[in-house]
Amino acid sequence: MAGKIAVVTGSNKGIGYAIVKELCKRGVSVVYLTARDIQRGQKAVEELKKEGYSPSFYQLEVNNEDNVKSFAKHLKKTHGGLDILINNAGVIVKDFRETTYEDSVHVLDINYKAILTIEKYIYPLLKNNARVINVSSDCGHISNINNKYWIERLTKDDLGQEDVDDFVEWFLDSVKNGTINYNDFAENTLVAYRVSKVALCALSKVQQKQIGRNISINSLHPGFVKTSMTKGAGYLTMDEAAQTPAYLALDVDQTVKGKYFWFDKTEKDWQNYDLKLYPKLAMIENELKSM
Repeated sequence: MAGKIAVVTGSNKGIGYAIVKELCKRGVSVVYLTARDIQRGQKAVEELKKEGYSPSFYQLEVNNEDNVKSFAKHLKKTHGGLDILINNAGVIVKDFRETTYEDSVHVLDINYKAILTIEKYIYPLLKNNARVINVSSDCGHISNINNKYWIERLTKDDLGQEDVDDFVEWFLDSVKNGTINYNDFAENTLVAYRVSKVALCALSKVQQKQIGRNISINSLHPGFVKTSMTKGAGYLTMDEAAQTPAYLALDVDQTVKGKYFWFDKTEKDWQNYDLKLYPKLAMIENELKSM
């Protein structure tokens, strides 16, 4: 792994932090721990240094275009390019059961639209044979959507970014106008989060078709992980959840492109609605009650 340059967004805590740690452990030469908050980011770096690792730090707010542009300039000037990009930064809805326009806009801005900004400025720096991993969720599988029109449009062979953008705007418009039909979704919970992660998985496929240069772009569900986002509930530790992202970044064959992986390193058919891989809120709530 000597000579490789890696970036993990949103990595001052949780899964991102564990991924940085794992990449450092695996011998990646330069691993950027990035965070919106400078103090929290620097504190995370210091904690890893105490464990014998030496990540680099850069303050990065993924939905701030000027900030992303500055980071891209830094990467180009300092390293000339990038070998591994793990788009981990993300947020969940404020209320699992209530869908509001303000919250939906925020979730889509961070979980989907920020990836487009990163694509604009940082993807051009990806070296030949580089790897991009988009951290999604089981909320990102197509079975989270019940609307037949959008299932067909998002799973068609000639899927394009405009299709994904239209899906996102259709959802936001329906929330804004009060016309949202919850029957269009697997559950009436975590709806904006589900839409954002479905959009991210679909975008991953679009990006793979366009990128070229033998670069691989895959998405994954890291598992039900014990983090602040899940309020401490979950079946996997953060270190366990970092294994599949590291596998996709370092171990899987370079020919594996445009796929959707599960936390156990198995590939799932993202386009197969009948798999019913969507998460059920009742399961999460039962886990929280048992704590």
